Amino acid sequence: MTETKTSPAPDRARPLDRSQFPIFRSIGTRWSDNDIYGHVNNVVYYSWFDTAVNGYLIEQGALDIHAGSTIGLVVETQCNYFASLAFPQTIEAGLRVSRLGSSSVRYEIGLFAQGEPMSAAVGHFVHVYVDRETRRPTTLPEKLRQALAPLCRP
Repeated sequence: MTETKTSPAPDRARPLDRSQFPIFRSIGTRWSDNDIYGHVNNVVYYSWFDTAVNGYLIEQGALDIHAGSTIGLVVETQCNYFASLAFPQTIEAGLRVSRLGSSSVRYEIGLFAQGEPMSAAVGHFVHVYVDRETRRPTTLPEKLRQALAPLCRP
């Protein structure tokens, strides 16, 4: 009998603890967020990512969703799920930036049940910032860079 060697399992995503995120935003769940299985449906997590990041940018004066000349377009998203979340929990979204380019940003978001030390989900999305009219990539405005600086983590 011949021995078969197997390669080790690829690195699996793991929950992150709160210390990995410099800023948090609270998000209330809604009755309609739950699906028939009694937990928040996976598509809602992506909405929370947008809500957390864009809410932060608007509060910092770095994003004008109605009249700003620069807008962010999502070009990549991903999420890993570790624990169920459900209405009526309050969600705490941890924010960080892992890559800040000349016209793009990789946002990483950890979703935590209120008060929990480990994330229930971790995801990311990449925004390419473009001119609102031409939809061509543009250099990140200085106000946006300033707002993102506290979020930057390697």
